[in-house]
Amino acid sequence: MSDDLAARLREQGLRLTPQRRLILQAVEELRHATPDEVLAHVRSRVSSVNASTVYRTLEVLEELGLVRHTHLSDRAPTYHSTSEHEHVHVVCRRCHVVRSYDPAVVAPLVAALGADGFVVDVGHLAVFGECADCAAQAPPDTPT
Repeated sequence: MSDDLAARLREQGLRLTPQRRLILQAVEELRHATPDEVLAHVRSRVSSVNASTVYRTLEVLEELGLVRHTHLSDRAPTYHSTSEHEHVHVVCRRCHVVRSYDPAVVAPLVAALGADGFVVDVGHLAVFGECADCAAQAPPDTPT
């Protein structure tokens, strides 16, 4: 991780700072995290990091291709490391669990859209619904 980060930063004329290393490490450890979640994780190790540093660093890391983001809620974007295999995000609207699936799951959709000239960014794709556990439960306002 840090060798790749250091090399990519040098290519852009930037330095590998302890904050950049910690922020990338936090994204990798958390797997899917908002900037606030990354900040809390980093602050558990180094209290002097501020929110603007996290936001700016996430932008730099995304420009370098080391992280990417998707929108898994109506909140801030959620970041994940590009060192993981490309995946589709599936989000339960009730319990908010996020699961990752191989892009082959959406291959027919990608192919159909591709036939129409549209190129899908699978890593940015998020599908919302209910997980099996939540679907098995009666809705909270429905009498049983």
